[in-house]
Amino acid sequence: ATRTKSADVERADSGIGQMPARKWRNRASETLSSLQAWEAHRPCTDCGERDLPVETDVQNCNQRRADLCEKCHKRRTERKESVLEFVNTEASYGEDLRIIKEEFYLPMQAAGLLSQEQLLGIFSNIQELIDLNENFLEVLQEEIDQAFDQGDDDLMTVCIGEIFLEFVNMLPAFQTYCLQQSSSVNMLNALEKEKELLRIFLNVSQNDNTALRRMNLRSFLMAPLQRVTKYPLLLSRIIKATTEYHPDHGSLREAKSRIESHLEHINMKTKQEGNTWTLRSFRQDSKKKREVINIEMRETALKTVGWLREETRFVMEGSLQLAQPPDGQWVKKGSKTLKFQNMQVLLLVNMKRMSESSLESAEPGPVKDAVLVLIRDKNNGKFHLLREPLRLSNCIVSTDPDCDDTFELIEIRREAFVFRDSDRARTHHWFRQIRRYSRELGSWKKRRNALPNIMISTPHTRP
Repeated sequence: ATRTKSADVERADSGIGQMPARKWRNRASETLSSLQAWEAHRPCTDCGERDLPVETDVQNCNQRRADLCEKCHKRRTERKESVLEFVNTEASYGEDLRIIKEEFYLPMQAAGLLSQEQLLGIFSNIQELIDLNENFLEVLQEEIDQAFDQGDDDLMTVCIGEIFLEFVNMLPAFQTYCLQQSSSVNMLNALEKEKELLRIFLNVSQNDNTALRRMNLRSFLMAPLQRVTKYPLLLSRIIKATTEYHPDHGSLREAKSRIESHLEHINMKTKQEGNTWTLRSFRQDSKKKREVINIEMRETALKTVGWLREETRFVMEGSLQLAQPPDGQWVKKGSKTLKFQNMQVLLLVNMKRMSESSLESAEPGPVKDAVLVLIRDKNNGKFHLLREPLRLSNCIVSTDPDCDDTFELIEIRREAFVFRDSDRARTHHWFRQIRRYSRELGSWKKRRNALPNIMISTPHTRP
C-alpha cells in the first residue's frame, strides 16, 4: 500500500533540483548568446569573411542569401546578369543571322536576282555560322534551364568558359567570314548599281519589312563581325564577377585569351591581304603572339590533311628537334653524331563524333586516323611543310635504353626520323602520345604490339 501511494504522487519540480536547474538555464542562455554572436559574425561562403550584418527584417533576410556578405551577394548578382547577357545577346545575334538567310538570301535566290556564285560571294559562309550559333545557343540554354531546375537561382553552376572552349572551333568560321567581308561589301555595291531589280528589292525590304527594323542588308552583314569582337568584353564582365576559386574561372580566362588571339590573327591576315579595315585591336603580349602562331600552324595542318575541323583534335603541338639518320649505326655511336634541326610538330587525331549536340563530344569517339605534321620554322611570313604528313597507321615508334633522350619513328619501307625535345620529360611525353595512336591504328600493329619484326622489311629497322 505504501509503494502504490508513493507511485501515485506527481512531482511538481523538474526532478533535477534547484541548483542544477539554475546552472542548466544559465548554460542554455550562454549557448543561445554564442549562437547569436556566431550568427552575427558567421563566415561568408564565398569569401570567408565575417562581416555579415544581422538581419532584423525577415523579408530582407529572405531576399538576401543568409550565408553571403553584402559584397559577395552583389558579385553574384552581377555574375548572373553577365551570364544572362551573354546568352541573350547570343540569341539576338542568332536572330540576325536567320534574318539574313530568310529575309535576304532565300528570297533573292528564289527570285533569281543573283546567281549562286554571286550569293556565295555576298553571304560567304553564313550557313556555317547559323549552324554553329544554333548548337552553341542550345547548350547555353540547357545549362541555364538546368541551373534553375536545380534551385541555382544565382547560376553559379553555369560555366560559360567551359562551354565556350568546347565550341572554340567556331572561331575559324568567324575568321573565314571576316576576311571575306571587304570583298562581299564591294560585290554588293557593284551589283546594286548594276541590277535595278536588286536595288528595288533591297529598298522595299528595308522600308516595308518590319522584321528588318528599318535596317539594310549591309547592317545585318556586319552582325558576325560585331559578335566576334564582343566576346572578349562579355567574358571580361563574367570574369570580373567570378571569384578566383570558382571552377570556371580558369576556363573563362583561357576562353578570353583564345578569342583575343584569333582577333589578332584576323587583323594580321587582313593586313597581309592589303585591306585597310581591322577588327577591334587588343594589347599584344608574348603569350598572345605565340597563340597567333599556333593558330596559323593549325590552319596549315588542317589544309594539308583535309579533315573536317569539328572532327579534328590537336593532341600535341610544339617545337621538336628532328634528325634523319642515314643508317641504323647511329644507335651504336649515340645521338650526338646526328645533326638535328628545329621543327614545329603537330599531332592531329581524326575522331568520329559521337553526338551532334556539340562540336566536340565530351566522350570522344573512335580514332579514324592520326598524323604527324612537320612544319619548318616560319620564313618570309609563311610556314612551309617539311614533307607530307606522317600517317601513324604506317609508322612504328620505339626507343632505345642507350638513347633515352630521343625516340625514333620509322615510316614503313620509306624513312626514319629521330626526335627529341630540349626537356627529356617532354620528349618521353611526345613518345608516349605518338606510340599510343600508332598502336591504335592498323590491325597488324595490334597483333605485333607496334614493334619491328621479321615481317617488316625496312633498312631503317634498328639492330
